[in-house]
Amino acid sequence: MPTPAILALDFDGVLCDGLVEYFQTAWQAYCQLFDQSPTVPPAGLAERFYPLRPVIETGWEMPLLLHALQQGVEDAAVLDHWPTIVQEILAETKIPSDVAMAAVDGVRDRWMQSDLAGWLSLHRFYPGVIERLQGAIAAGVFPVIISTKEGRFIQELLAQAGVELPREQIIGKEIQQPKTTTLKQLQAEPPIAAAAAQPIWFVEDRLKTLDKVQADSALNDITLFLADWGYNTAAERDRATSDPRVHLLLLSQFADEFANWISA
Repeated sequence: MPTPAILALDFDGVLCDGLVEYFQTAWQAYCQLFDQSPTVPPAGLAERFYPLRPVIETGWEMPLLLHALQQGVEDAAVLDHWPTIVQEILAETKIPSDVAMAAVDGVRDRWMQSDLAGWLSLHRFYPGVIERLQGAIAAGVFPVIISTKEGRFIQELLAQAGVELPREQIIGKEIQQPKTTTLKQLQAEPPIAAAAAQPIWFVEDRLKTLDKVQADSALNDITLFLADWGYNTAAERDRATSDPRVHLLLLSQFADEFANWISA
């Protein structure tokens, strides 16, 4: 029965759904960047933002996505042409990307300093993932979280859900290195002896991240999974199904035994 020795997991979009926090942060940053009086977002804006979140490559794009929607850009156009649209917005508004990023970071920093509990409460775990993580740990699997979120927040959120994961098993934003580098380190110096003879399994919701792993021949032995419930588009999921190395993973499969993660 296939079982990983090391289970490498992205956090946002695999274990944790942070869409509500993303939208609230994006809205406040949007109001700051476009001189809008902080007010209640228009009805339906959040519901449009959520399914479009997968087009976002970097956090600074989030308030610009709200600007595009407020300016009448259709959802289908965002899904098909966001890289072009966001560059047009930068040119038209003359808002540098670093200024937009500072606005997003500033909103989060002030929020976490003034009401950390409230900020954390906007995150929720996908159904069944905590139980599956606990079961994997009980079975002797060594989980490692590899994320662009700060490790201390990941550790706190997991602890609130009943998972006490040692800090060294959480590779967060503060490490400041690509996920491919982290995976290479896990291969070169496996934290458990069994990992030397068994490939690492890596679950990620961003197909471009998995593309980068595939492009590095040093990571050829890593088994790759795309979490279909995360921040990815239908087009990306379709592409994953035709990729011989990427396994498209359903949330129901993730909650199941490892033997059912890989389709025959």
